[in-house]
Amino acid sequence: MEKPNLSYIESMSGGDKAFEQKLLDIIQKEFPEEKQVYFNNIEANKYKEAAENVHKLKHKISILGLVKSYDVAVNYEYNLIENSTEGKIEFESILQNITDFLETL
Repeated sequence: MEKPNLSYIESMSGGDKAFEQKLLDIIQKEFPEEKQVYFNNIEANKYKEAAENVHKLKHKISILGLVKSYDVAVNYEYNLIENSTEGKIEFESILQNITDFLETL
């Protein structure tokens, strides 16, 4: 599985460490909240709402340099819209991967 990284954030910042930290602070605050809402919707079988959660989480996946994981999220979002949970296990392992990464920062 690919590893989250800060390459994209660093390329956007132009070396501005304060900007990088501000962006990371936002991700560290929002990601756990968005992840929990996703899990709540999945548990309640609210697949359309969960698809919206995946859509929001995709942006953080992308910002953290996870190109292949982004594609997984796109497919999973589509499946949820179609009332299918195909791709759920793979997507949730991406969420755990990001959680583990953010805890090391």
